[in-house]
Amino acid sequence: MGPLKGIRVIEFAGLGPAPFCGMMLADMGAEVVRIDRKGKSASAALFDPDKDILNRGRRAIALDLKHPEGLATALQLIDGAEVLIEGFRPGVMERLGLGPDVCLARNPRLVFGRMTGWGQSGPLAHTAGHDINYLGLSGALDAIGRSDSGPVPPLNLVADFGGGAMLLAVGVLAAVIEARSSGKGQVVDAAMTDGCAMLMAMNYTLKAMGQWTMQRQSNFLDGGAHFYDTYACADGKWLAVGPIEPQFYALLLEKCEIDDPRFAQQWDRSQWPALKQVLREVFATRTRDAWCALFAGTDACITPVLDMDEAPAHPHNRARQAYVERDGLTQPAPAPRFSRTPSELGAPPFADNARDTEAVLADWGFSPDRIAKLRAAKVL
Repeated sequence: MGPLKGIRVIEFAGLGPAPFCGMMLADMGAEVVRIDRKGKSASAALFDPDKDILNRGRRAIALDLKHPEGLATALQLIDGAEVLIEGFRPGVMERLGLGPDVCLARNPRLVFGRMTGWGQSGPLAHTAGHDINYLGLSGALDAIGRSDSGPVPPLNLVADFGGGAMLLAVGVLAAVIEARSSGKGQVVDAAMTDGCAMLMAMNYTLKAMGQWTMQRQSNFLDGGAHFYDTYACADGKWLAVGPIEPQFYALLLEKCEIDDPRFAQQWDRSQWPALKQVLREVFATRTRDAWCALFAGTDACITPVLDMDEAPAHPHNRARQAYVERDGLTQPAPAPRFSRTPSELGAPPFADNARDTEAVLADWGFSPDRIAKLRAAKVL
């Protein structure tokens, strides 16, 4: 089941990017065990636990980490893991007695993955924040939005998941590969603000070339260009229009029956506002589906803007099985695709965060007598 089969991961329960990283690793076959503090799961205050897709694919145990035996149990589990991931503020794991110095001394090959907003160091390291704050510090948020409005948050996709969880997953897997040759683990300090900065690499390239200005909606990738934007249709639904290359741009003009000579100067920025107005008027003459039918099978780079109900039903997404129905939930399928070791959905999300405690402990080498003593001590 997946290319990471055989890798054991301990995940300390948290919110957002760390669970998303755990979900990705579990989807790809890793055995991920989530340690919750005894009581309600970390996400229960915000999400219905048995509908929390980010928590699919793993088993969970609940421990009283303030009890010496609870701490000892967590450390013994970590001893048997190849990876640990956590998403607390700097210093929290150390105060619990589970910091990297302690864990790596016991398990020298351990990869200790740390997911934070600001990183383990720097003046903001201990400050609270959310996706919008990390994105704001990276220079990315300022560039997203319309010229007549302020910056627009792109959901919490960029910092939490793209610049956060996926950066952590890449870092952890790179460190696992290195540890298998060196025999030594290490700490992976994944900061969402660092990840957002990395995602801006191409934009900084364009800026260095003099092809990016600081004004929102004045560049070809931020909605400034008439050939890279969204347009409303007659039914109030929207199209995503992006024919950048000249041969694709020519298809846009052909299908829209546009012969205005101004469109020949595709890259003349002074013409973009006027050309955009022409396209607004053109696209407002038909419904979204009518336009999609007209452009179907062409390379004009025009697609519908689908909502969350429509996306799973689109023929391409259905053919790719990009979304799956399981456990009463519509959810994204594991990605990417592997030809020989395909990923699979594991266990469904669940509300009882202590459901697997005894089974996990037994599988990870705890004797029945030890488990019984932990239960009697109310550690579990």
